[in-house]
Amino acid sequence: MIQKDRVPQMHASIKTVAFRGIDTIPVEVQVHVANGLPAMAIVGLADKAVAESRERVRAALASIGLALPPKRIAINLAPADVLKEGAHYDLPIALGLLVAIGTVPASRCLRRGFPDCCHPCPRARRSMSQCFIRLPASFPPAG
Repeated sequence: MIQKDRVPQMHASIKTVAFRGIDTIPVEVQVHVANGLPAMAIVGLADKAVAESRERVRAALASIGLALPPKRIAINLAPADVLKEGAHYDLPIALGLLVAIGTVPASRCLRRGFPDCCHPCPRARRSMSQCFIRLPASFPPAG
């Protein structure tokens, strides 16, 4: 029996939310990086804006001097039966990629949460208790 070389695969899981009216639904962004032809696929009932985040995230990482590895990248937005709309998935996708390729340690994401410059909208603040990223106790006034 011939055994193929086992190369470690990289995984990351980031929790976020989907908006449904005034309600929020927990969503998990699962990133899987493996050997194979270089490609990036986003699955999980994502609309066109979410599918375009592939290019926005690639450009954002390039602007800070990082390049995606030439590997097969699969991004799953779970649960698959919930429609994901909008560009607010860019940050969890980028963070998941950074964790999966080893640029950012997963333990640092769990401990530190959002940087001080990121302040989500009030609707997202209410739902962040469902996510592992904790927000600061005080927020600057809107406007």
